Amino acid sequence: MPALSSQEKDYKIRPSVGVRGAAARVSGVIIYERSKRFIDCLVAGLGLLALSPLFALMAIAIKADSPGPVLFSQTRLGQGGAPFRCWKLRSMFLDAEQSKQTLLTGNEMEGGTIFKIKQDPRITRVGRFIRKASIDELPQLWNVWVGDMSLVGPRPPVPQEVANYTAYDRQRLMVKPGITCIWQVSGRSDIPFEDQVALDIKYIGGRSLLTDVRLLLRTIPAVLFARGAY
Repeated sequence: MPALSSQEKDYKIRPSVGVRGAAARVSGVIIYERSKRFIDCLVAGLGLLALSPLFALMAIAIKADSPGPVLFSQTRLGQGGAPFRCWKLRSMFLDAEQSKQTLLTGNEMEGGTIFKIKQDPRITRVGRFIRKASIDELPQLWNVWVGDMSLVGPRPPVPQEVANYTAYDRQRLMVKPGITCIWQVSGRSDIPFEDQVALDIKYIGGRSLLTDVRLLLRTIPAVLFARGAY
């Protein structure tokens, strides 16, 4: 058999190196996703058990403060735009969705994609406290447990928001949504929507277990000091 030329050797070697590199990347992603899911289930399961007394106290306070159910569920869009029921402790009056139409002109979020106002009259007295302390979002540990969400990832949007997304904005839907994310620990609602999207895409491009752990640790002081929470 004739000897291979240097060009033929390069041709045969380079594709195999490329294939091995691609396989290593795929393997790394699989290991990350499985490890992330294990941590999600462990933390969510333990969290739901440990927080059950707090949930009971909050249920009593919410029922005493205003009529209506303790829990509030809303359709959100997850990975790939798949809809799911996102759970929260109810922090608003029952007619909140109907009243929203009369408040749209007072939206304080730049761009109008997300609706937020600091002195929202739809929020109950107990609701203002649990939103400030982020207690209202703790039932989303159930969403993490069943696999709709992760502990760390872009916040899940409502369908009305996604209807106004650009192709660039829709990159947020490439991964499973989370309870906390970069902009949640960097100013929350004080950060304009465009910057939220940019931070989410930055997270998606550099995801790792170390990054997730760092964001979880940064969430603690962000919640304690209630930066940008309203």
